[in-house]
Amino acid sequence: MDTCIAPPDLFEAESRALRAGRAAYESGSVLAATPCHQALGELLTAYERLLRETRRLVRHSDRAELEMTQLNQRLQDLANELEYRATHDSLTGIFNRAAIIELVDRHFKRQDLALIVLDIDHFKRVNDSFGHPVGDQVIVGVVDCLKRVVPATASIGRVGGEEFTVLLPGQSGEAAQEVAETVRRTIERHTFGLPDGSAITASFGVSWAAAGGKFDDAYNQADEALYLAKRSGRNQVARVSERQYG
Repeated sequence: MDTCIAPPDLFEAESRALRAGRAAYESGSVLAATPCHQALGELLTAYERLLRETRRLVRHSDRAELEMTQLNQRLQDLANELEYRATHDSLTGIFNRAAIIELVDRHFKRQDLALIVLDIDHFKRVNDSFGHPVGDQVIVGVVDCLKRVVPATASIGRVGGEEFTVLLPGQSGEAAQEVAETVRRTIERHTFGLPDGSAITASFGVSWAAAGGKFDDAYNQADEALYLAKRSGRNQVARVSERQYG
């Protein structure tokens, strides 16, 4: 059985001295009629009042400190929430365009990386046929597919309405192409629950660049490969050779 342990008395020594003084005053060991006895009584009364006021101030200070701690924690929570909202897509919870650009450029300062750009095929048709809530459901489903199969070191961003980017630090172009192909198959086989039971597919473009590169260059390469995949019939992966950008 749990027992409540009282907090330590910060004024234990003062209380003990006060009790001893009060006991001496009330015992009659000091002659009641003497000025010394009267002064002791006044001193004890003043000391008791001072101790009560000090305890009250300490309690007030403790409450104020607790409230300040709680306020600081709330402010920190709000700051974290604002930072999250500024860097993440509200629908899917993955990085937004600005955040993924910053992340890519930061990685480029120290290492090579590969980039996958994917676009949901015929997404406008989904929105037009079934409405935007179903379109949002498809977007969330695609992100779920990405999260299931991309490497743990990858970062996923939503860079457009139905367009996504996967950052693969330290991966070769060939390895990124294999990842893209795995994602493509996963999306193709995923059940999105569309009213007509139709499937969803996506097209992919892959690029690779050495350390020191920039997001715009890597993205443009991957985007060019993506449109090559679109022109070739969709639901496929294309990669532009790095030699063309040497």
